[in-house]
Amino acid sequence: MAGNDWINSYLEAILDVDPGIDDAKSSLLLRERGRFSPTRYFVEEVITGFDETDLHRSWLRAAAMRSTQERNTRLENMCWRIWNLARKKKQLESEEAQRKVKRRLERERGRKEATADMSEDLSEGEKGDVAGELSAHGGSVRRRMPRISSVDAMENWANQHKEKKLYIVLISLHGLIRGENMELGRDSDTGGQVKYVVELARALGTMPGVYRVDLLTRQVSAPDVNWSYGEPTEMLNVIKENSTGELGESSGAYIIRIPFGPKDKYIRKELLWPYIPEFVDGALGHIMHMSKVLGEQIGGGNPVWPVAIHGHYADAGDSAALLSGALNVPMVFTGHSLGRDKLEQLMKQGRQTREEINATYKIMRRIEAEELTLDASEIIITSTRQEIEEQWRLYDGFDPVLERKLRARIKRGVSCHGRFMPRTIVIPPGMEFHHITPHDGDSDGEEEKSKDHPASPDPPIWSEIMRFFSNPRKPMILALARPDPKKNITTLVKAFGECRPLRELANLTLIMGNRDDIDEMSGTNASYLLSIIKLVDKYDLYGQVAYPKHHKQSDVPDIYRLAAKTKGVFINPAFIEPFGLTLIEAAAYGLPIVATKNGGPVDIHRVLDNGLLVDPHDQQSIADALLKLVSDKQLWARCRQNGLKNIHLFSWPEHCKTYLARIASCKPRQPQWQRIEDGFQNSESDSPGDSLRDLQDLSLNLKLSLDGDKNESGTLDNSLDNEENAVDGKNKLEHAVMTLSKGATGGSQTAGVKERVDDNTSSKFPSLRRRKYIFAIAVDCDTTSDFLEIIKMIVEVAKGNSSGLIGFILSTAMTISEIHSLLNSGGLNPLDFDAFICNSGSNLYYPSSSSDDSGLPFVLDLDYHSQIEYRWGGEGLRKTLVRWATSVNDKNGQGKIVEEDESVSSSYCFALKVKDSSLIPPVKELRKLMRIQALRCHVIYCQQGAKINVIPVLSSRSQALRYLYVRWGVDLANILLFTGESGDTDYEGLLGGLHKTVVLKGVGSSSLKLHANRSYPLEDVTPFDNPNFVQARGCSAKEIKESLKKLGVL
Repeated sequence: MAGNDWINSYLEAILDVDPGIDDAKSSLLLRERGRFSPTRYFVEEVITGFDETDLHRSWLRAAAMRSTQERNTRLENMCWRIWNLARKKKQLESEEAQRKVKRRLERERGRKEATADMSEDLSEGEKGDVAGELSAHGGSVRRRMPRISSVDAMENWANQHKEKKLYIVLISLHGLIRGENMELGRDSDTGGQVKYVVELARALGTMPGVYRVDLLTRQVSAPDVNWSYGEPTEMLNVIKENSTGELGESSGAYIIRIPFGPKDKYIRKELLWPYIPEFVDGALGHIMHMSKVLGEQIGGGNPVWPVAIHGHYADAGDSAALLSGALNVPMVFTGHSLGRDKLEQLMKQGRQTREEINATYKIMRRIEAEELTLDASEIIITSTRQEIEEQWRLYDGFDPVLERKLRARIKRGVSCHGRFMPRTIVIPPGMEFHHITPHDGDSDGEEEKSKDHPASPDPPIWSEIMRFFSNPRKPMILALARPDPKKNITTLVKAFGECRPLRELANLTLIMGNRDDIDEMSGTNASYLLSIIKLVDKYDLYGQVAYPKHHKQSDVPDIYRLAAKTKGVFINPAFIEPFGLTLIEAAAYGLPIVATKNGGPVDIHRVLDNGLLVDPHDQQSIADALLKLVSDKQLWARCRQNGLKNIHLFSWPEHCKTYLARIASCKPRQPQWQRIEDGFQNSESDSPGDSLRDLQDLSLNLKLSLDGDKNESGTLDNSLDNEENAVDGKNKLEHAVMTLSKGATGGSQTAGVKERVDDNTSSKFPSLRRRKYIFAIAVDCDTTSDFLEIIKMIVEVAKGNSSGLIGFILSTAMTISEIHSLLNSGGLNPLDFDAFICNSGSNLYYPSSSSDDSGLPFVLDLDYHSQIEYRWGGEGLRKTLVRWATSVNDKNGQGKIVEEDESVSSSYCFALKVKDSSLIPPVKELRKLMRIQALRCHVIYCQQGAKINVIPVLSSRSQALRYLYVRWGVDLANILLFTGESGDTDYEGLLGGLHKTVVLKGVGSSSLKLHANRSYPLEDVTPFDNPNFVQARGCSAKEIKESLKKLGVL
């Protein structure tokens, strides 16, 4: 019970007023008879490990009581408090143990089923690959990228890549980010991650082949933060001596601040979740703009899309997944810390229930975001193997065993049956070494002085530390960590205090953050710091231990230099250290290390070989390692030299080389319509309104002038002068469409959809950009008749106020055939609508003025299918869904409760019809099952649970709207989305973003049951305080008009 020294005095006080522990009859049940034994209970139930800082404060108050009777009564009450808390802790531990067993069984079952599906073509050779050729993390040992070991090697690598001109997007949302004078430690959100992403962006910007790096973060214009965080753009200073790339007008690394969330308020990361869609829309606008700018500079007029979008932490990972899907570019993710691991640690403490933890940290929303990153990422970058083996394996979507199997099958060209797993890669964080000069003094720790190079004055922090020591010339043992029980500083102090030879040879310096008054520190930190100070007093270490109250971030290099000057040692005794960046920093200054053997230090030591690893629980082992290094000068010198010799392996250039090589291994992806534009991109005139009206219903694998690449203010003069060329270009377009449409497949619902060029139809597509507003109707009504009435009501309101300036999009779980029948029954013309988002966002159609034999006047957007097909499981996914439906039916024994509905399924939407939604598991359980089997998909319960749509993982109704922006330039801020108070299980995604939202009160209430088993409440992720969010009092024409007026639309 580190940090609870008060327990000793607590126990002594109880012994003074209690019959004693030997009284066998003492029991909590004897309280009424005056025979209550707090001692027995305390020893048996509390000393076993319960830790509660608040009890410490209570004890201090109780011990101050002068009245013996009052004092004893308070002690008894405290024991009852402890008993209740301990019982609660045991209950929580039991529940968590049951969850772990259930999770393990689910994973084993899922792995077994996945292996069974793939067993038909599993070979002994494949098994050999898994065991022999693949590393524990899916990488090929034989093909492992060699590390750069010299300047010449780096120059050779640079020459090979200098012709590339890559655009990379990094995202880090929370905290305060700027390039200079970072306020690290200002709050829990502005820490090591901020330093990491800024240095990564700066380093990538100097790499050969990288033209531009954008670090996207939140713009903060709050009065309580510096004005610099409100600047939209900040160029990161480039270190010229490392720069080998070609410079251009927009080249280099930049911090781009996107406004989202409360405009004048800086909020902690747990409160950012409702505003993530708003960031995604804003970031999408920036990337689209920058891609066109870069296209003009280095792309020959063609947009230059990001080679990768890299999210850092769960919130940015969620954003990166949505951006990756909207732009069809690869995604990379770095977790920094993971939600499931944090949840486990908090549950082990037993102080909060799962519900209380979620209310404080929004932990379930964070975990869902991390699961989505596993679904969407090409690469997961970690700092250590421990992060993969002990943290990522806690997730439904990642299984190291299954990953190795899939990697082996991919290598041999064997089908994975629709299963995918991101590649996990260990790339240690880099470090900037250009400003570091390792100390090189004489044996006494004094620098050589000369007339030509007089010694510079000592840094102020040196005197601040050395004033603690009676003999400051002794080697310094340096620990740099905040006063947290996890950092295990008390064991270090005990090891130092109880080892006389070590005390005689060395001093101990503890840099434990900044403080003015211990009483003003947080409870846990204050308690732990007090316990450290008490140990200093207990072992009488005055004159041998330094623990200064203040230091600046800029003082840290000087502290390392002081320790190296005295021929000291750096120690990190933490119980578990995820990585250990301070160990690399210490090595860069020539300090040997002693570090915990748990976590990242193992990997660091394997590379640097500059010290000793110890068991953090073994006090004697810590003392022996420190004594060995400070007493053996040859060992000290050898460790120092090894560290300095190998430290470049943790440099940013080395990190970036490996990083870029891994990104280059990803399959290139970009918006599909870009691929066929060469040769006819100039075939249209500069006027999108007129030139396209003469084009036919081309399937949308085209690059039309609507993309905004042409000058919208141009006239028809050029096209009239070049009419002959335009006809030739049009023929090329038609030929391309006919060729690309041959590969389009669809279910029965799309059989009659128009996918060919028709000489008698006019294009509808330009209307999307001509509209002043677009009304997207995404209301999930209880009945189709209610849906039809709301559609008619909204169309009537719009046409009565702004004829021709407002367009309409229907967004629904229905198929296009069902929509056609619905519109016909209500007397509505499909041509009055601009687009139809169907099958929960897996299909996108446009109306056509003519129809074929089936009578369906629509055009299917094949480009959209190319956009969303990433990681689509196909037939392997369908078989798993059918097997799941069969198991549900067998379990309930009431016939076919759920079954496949082939009549409404399509190539990118597998539909199941449900007889009784109360008898099937909640949607989160089906999502979990799919993830466990490495099937990446988006599961949606719709139509009040009567239907299940399973669609590609990065498709949705909200993503379809973003696609319309990317493809046709539809301004998201001009979209007004109508929805109900509840809806299908994708309802959450519709509510946020730059678009305006009108919630129709009382509509969709029957769908509330679909959200009853949510992992996190909708209130945690819904931006109800957004000025673009309005709740209508009803769904009448009058109430809809009132809502539109509030939004400034009418």
